Amino acid sequence: MAEVIRMPRLSDTMAEGKIVTWNKKVGDKIKPGDVLAEVETDKATMELESYNEGTLLYIGVDAGKAAKVDGVLAIVGKAGEDYKAALTAAGNPETKTEEKPKENKTPASQPSPNEQQQTKNEKQETVKLPAGAKEIRMPLLSDTMTEGKIVSWNKKLGDAVKSDDVLAEVETDKATMEVVGYEEGTLLYIGVEAGKAAKVNDIIAIVGKAGTDVSAYVAAEKSGANAAIAAPAVANPPLTPAQTTANGKEETPAANTDNRIKASPLAKRLAEEKGIDISRINGTGDGGRVTKKDVDEYKEMSGGKQEPVAENKTAASKAAPAVMPFMKTGEEGNTDIPLTQMRSVIARRLGDSMFSAPHFYLTMEINMDAAITARNAMNEMSPVKISFNDMLIKGCATALRQHPAVNSSWMGDFIRQHHHIHIGSALALPEGLIVPVIKFADQKTLSQIAADAKQLYQKAKDKKLQPVEFSGNTFTISNLGMMDIEEFTAIINPPDSCILAVGRIKETVVKKGDGFAVTNIMKVTMSCDHRTVDGAVGAAFLQTLKKYMENPVTMLV
Repeated sequence: MAEVIRMPRLSDTMAEGKIVTWNKKVGDKIKPGDVLAEVETDKATMELESYNEGTLLYIGVDAGKAAKVDGVLAIVGKAGEDYKAALTAAGNPETKTEEKPKENKTPASQPSPNEQQQTKNEKQETVKLPAGAKEIRMPLLSDTMTEGKIVSWNKKLGDAVKSDDVLAEVETDKATMEVVGYEEGTLLYIGVEAGKAAKVNDIIAIVGKAGTDVSAYVAAEKSGANAAIAAPAVANPPLTPAQTTANGKEETPAANTDNRIKASPLAKRLAEEKGIDISRINGTGDGGRVTKKDVDEYKEMSGGKQEPVAENKTAASKAAPAVMPFMKTGEEGNTDIPLTQMRSVIARRLGDSMFSAPHFYLTMEINMDAAITARNAMNEMSPVKISFNDMLIKGCATALRQHPAVNSSWMGDFIRQHHHIHIGSALALPEGLIVPVIKFADQKTLSQIAADAKQLYQKAKDKKLQPVEFSGNTFTISNLGMMDIEEFTAIINPPDSCILAVGRIKETVVKKGDGFAVTNIMKVTMSCDHRTVDGAVGAAFLQTLKKYMENPVTMLV
C-alpha cells in the first residue's frame, strides 16, 4: 500500500520547509533510514529520513521549492503501484504531471512577438550544468546567517574529492564549521576565494568528472542569465555542517589530537543506533574520517580499542605571548580589525534590539547566605559541580512558570507566550558573544542543568556548538559576577522579552538586632521590553526569583 511522506515540523517556529535537494529520484528503491532530501527550515538545513520501505513513486515538491508543514512531499509504495488514490486521499490532488519529453511543436504561421521572446528565452536555457557535475552552495548553518566567510579550502582545483571529504571551513556568525559534500569526483571550480564571503545559497564550488568544462555555466550564473530558469535537473549535493577543530596532527583511526572523533553526523548517529564505539572504526574518508559506509561495513574485531597517539607537547612548542610594539612618544597610531561574521551579527541584532525594543530596567538585591549554604551541601552529593549560575537558571525557569508574560516574544502584530521554558546563558568568547540554550530548564534538576551547561560551554569554546544548541531561547541570563562586576544592564537578546544581568556576590555589613553582621548580597538587573512586559509584571517576577534564591529548597517543590 502506498505511503504518503509529509513535511515534518522540524523546529518550534517552522511554518514551511524548502527542499534544498532530493537524494532520491522517482523509481529509486527506498529503505528505512535513507536520507530522502535536505530540508531548509527557519533554523537550519536538516536531513529528511524515510521510515518506509519500497519504491519512490511520486515527488510532490521540486528542489528549490517550499512546502507548508504537513504538506505532501512524496509517496512510497510497491513498484508500479498506482499512487493517485493515496494522493487524493491525502487531500492533495496531483497538479504536477509526470515527467515526459517536451514536444517541439512548429507553428504553422509566423510567430508573434511574444512567441519570439519565448523562443529567445528558451535559447538562454541551454546553458546548463554539464551532466555528472554537482553544485556545492553556501549552506544555511544558523538561523541568523545571511552569508559565510571561507576561512580556508582543504582542496584545490583538480583534486580528487571523496564523498566524505571536508572541502572547506566556513566562518558563520556563530561558529566556524566544516562543509562536507557527499559526491565523488574532481574539484572543477572554486567560486569563493579563502578570506572572502558568499551569500547563503551562492555557488562556492562544483564537483564532477575530471576534464568537464563548467566555464559556460559559471559565466551564465555570474551574469544572472540563469536567474529566471527553473531549478536544474541536477540537484545540489547535500551539505553537512560539522564543527571545526583546532589545527593539529591527525591521528588514527578516527580521533585527532584534541580527542575529537572525526566522523560525519550520519555515521555518528548510525554507530549510536547500532551500539558501536565509533572510535574503533578505521575511517576511509578524508583524514581518517568515518563515513556511513565504514559504519555499515564495520565488524567488531577481537583486538582492543586503538589508543590515539598523544601529541608531544614541549615548552618550545608553546607560542610566546604577543607583545604590542611600543609607540614613539607623541606619535599617533591605530589598528583596523576586520569584522568577523559573529561580530557583524552581534552588532546588527543587538543594535536592532536596543533601538526597536523600548527597554526599561528593574534592579533588586538578593541575600545569598542561604544559597551559599545550600550550594555547599548539594555539591557534596551532586555528581557534577553546581554553580550559582546553575541555581539562577533553575530559579528563573521555576519563576517563569508563575509569570508566563515574561516568557514571551514580540511578534510584530501579536505577542507569543511560550509554553516551554528554554534559558539562554550568555557566554563570552574571543570572537564575540554566544548564547548556549538549556532546553526545558524548568523540568530539569540542578545536577542536570549543571551537566548540560558545562557541556554546552565547552562545546562553544571548542567551536563545536550546533545550531539547535544556541537557538530557541525564551529568556536569557548574562552573568558578569565572576569578573567582579557589581551590577550592569544588558541588551535584550531577541526574540526574548527580558534578560537578567547578574552581578557579583558581595559581603555587606548590615544591622542585625543590637549589633552588626556580614551578609552576602547579589544585585540583579532585568531589562524588559515594554511592548510585552509592564513594570509591575517584571517586578513580580523578580520578587518570585528573590524568594527562590533566598530559600533554594522551595525550587525543588
